[in-house]
Amino acid sequence: MLGWFKKKFAKKEETSLPVQETEPLDNAAIADQPLAAESDPAVPAPEKPSSSGPTQTVSEVKAEKAKPAAESVSMFKRLSERLSKTRDSLIYRMDTLFLGKKVIDAKLLDDLEELLVTADLGITTTTELLDHARQRVKRDELSDPAMLKEVLKEKIRSFITESTRPAELVMPETGPFVIMVIGVNGVGKTTTIGKIAHKFLATGQSVMLVAADTFRAAAVSQLQIWGERNKVKVVAHKDGADPSSVVFDALATARAENYDVVLVDTAGRLHTQTNLMEELKKIKRVMDKQIPGAPHEVMLVIDATTGQNGISQAKLFNNAVEITGITLTKLDGTAKGGIVANICRDLKIPIRFIGIGEQLEDLRDFDPDEFIDALFQKKSDDATELTA
Repeated sequence: MLGWFKKKFAKKEETSLPVQETEPLDNAAIADQPLAAESDPAVPAPEKPSSSGPTQTVSEVKAEKAKPAAESVSMFKRLSERLSKTRDSLIYRMDTLFLGKKVIDAKLLDDLEELLVTADLGITTTTELLDHARQRVKRDELSDPAMLKEVLKEKIRSFITESTRPAELVMPETGPFVIMVIGVNGVGKTTTIGKIAHKFLATGQSVMLVAADTFRAAAVSQLQIWGERNKVKVVAHKDGADPSSVVFDALATARAENYDVVLVDTAGRLHTQTNLMEELKKIKRVMDKQIPGAPHEVMLVIDATTGQNGISQAKLFNNAVEITGITLTKLDGTAKGGIVANICRDLKIPIRFIGIGEQLEDLRDFDPDEFIDALFQKKSDDATELTA
């Protein structure tokens, strides 16, 4: 869990903190532009933790030891099920294409190119994959169409693992670890923040949420719902307040009260709206003034169903505020999951989380090998899993 976050802490006792609404401090006002509205998905109810009795029998202890492996299998099965649309669109169509073929010829590669592009791998990524395959064929290292799938699988794996570089993000020596969450309207930023907060709480961190989306009436209340469910503090100003002022006050409070993690919700905006992108730069500058080096993570949330438009979003946001990590939501609702490889190869920005459903556990820490294995699962194995 949260493998990209390297700093380790001793487990703390969780406390219930009230939702807080503060008045702006007397800090320098920052010019502000109207923000576009955001429409996040409905907030799901978190699962209630189970409790165990004070004593355990020998059988219970053995069962407890067996849980991690069983849970791992169960989580992989869920991931595999949730990627079924992508697998149907990409992997099973590939199997059908290769069925009965004896040689790798130009016609086969042309058909494969169309398949990869329609699965949202993109022209550039698809071209590199096919060039790699052609070189292997030319060197007589590849002749069987059945083996071509394995070659493509390992090349796609390399795209993903190369971008998922080891995390260099650590807790600052003074002040909290600040995560600025950005993205266009309707990608699920606020819901993602609530789920990430839950993950940090599970590792013993104290968490504060900051409602810097001040121009959409429902935005603050939605974040406050997540604050109540996670039992964490939410810092908010009145509707229409300057978002940079909210952030300034929140970070001052976080430093004074020794919070470990601060998650900042920003307003949804179109990546093509220059004035609103400039506002993100202002928020980032205010963070750095209050806590030097903040934000320590700029996380872009992308709706996987947007396909190639998601790549355009990432490029423009990256130019504005330098993205350090990506969360891909709604991956269970798209047949074009090739966007994962495309983002990794094209942008070289690591994917931190993937969203494969509405439940808390459906925001998964992104594991490249687990993702590739689930995506390329054989149809026979898939059927076995689902009937098990």
